Amino acid sequence: MAFKTLILAGAILAASLSTTFAGTLEDVKSRGILNCGASEGVPGFSNPDANGNWAGLDSDICRAIAAAIFNDPTKVNFVPLASKQKILAVVTGQVDLTSRTTTWTMKRDTKEGVDFTTIVFYDGQGFMVRKDLGVTDARQLKGATVCVTTGTTTELNLADFALANNIKMEAVVFEGKKEAVNAYKSGRCDAFTTDSSQLAAWRTTMKNPGDHLILKELISKEPLSPLVRHGDNKWKDLVTWVINGLITAEELGVTSKNATDMAANTKNPTIKRLLGTSGEFGVYIGLEKDWMLRAITKVGNYGEIFERNLGQGTPLKLKRGVNALPRDGGLLYAPAFR
Repeated sequence: MAFKTLILAGAILAASLSTTFAGTLEDVKSRGILNCGASEGVPGFSNPDANGNWAGLDSDICRAIAAAIFNDPTKVNFVPLASKQKILAVVTGQVDLTSRTTTWTMKRDTKEGVDFTTIVFYDGQGFMVRKDLGVTDARQLKGATVCVTTGTTTELNLADFALANNIKMEAVVFEGKKEAVNAYKSGRCDAFTTDSSQLAAWRTTMKNPGDHLILKELISKEPLSPLVRHGDNKWKDLVTWVINGLITAEELGVTSKNATDMAANTKNPTIKRLLGTSGEFGVYIGLEKDWMLRAITKVGNYGEIFERNLGQGTPLKLKRGVNALPRDGGLLYAPAFR
């Protein structure tokens, strides 16, 4: 009797796993397009132009996933989401994932019905002020008004920073990031606070960017990661390992220009596994053997994506810093393709 019960339990578990596997990925395949939650517009990360064409690191992550699935990076429907919408949109199935400068926190990961995948950008919260304010240190913002987006870790970090340093600040809260930025531009606030990379992005939109100073202090850890619905482990694995593949490709020197040649000629066993000429790694996540070859040739490795959207050839001119590979003094690291 116990043996029969065990067999029945195993069958139920197998059916459950099969249903999970046939969840988001099968929905995406049958729909023929990936629904990607994006920001309402953050230069360098996810930002639409006048024609609705999205650009940015977060946008390219979704394009890489679409390329891995469909061999076509254009099969993405970008859905702009305010900060308060980004988790709900994933939980309710409005989007298949959200890729929009979202900080990985314990509460979000354990209590709000979503799972984070892997970190695509290490950031920290900072402040931007007008140079004529005469402030060079965040602790000099005593009594200042600070524009901030409500319902975010940014708002909570601001309160923690003020409390920890015994500084009284007036938080001027807004529903959306654009509203907060515009309020700062208009002079309604003495300072604007958000992730430091976003401060660099928003400063490029100022009438005179040189009039604004980003203070050196970082008051928080902001590891940014795409997120998916909790419980669909196979979909989480797919998103996670596409990103890991982009990082691994940079580690191995595999680029959009040489990936096809490497797939045909390399003798490096790790590159063979990455590009699908050895092993069945695509099968593990429900994709073709050449899933990462597709993503890399169509979108590029992580380094190419970073430089195209955030690097020295862009208005943001961000250095890799902690987002460099470990060999270059950074934290960006992918588990093994094995």
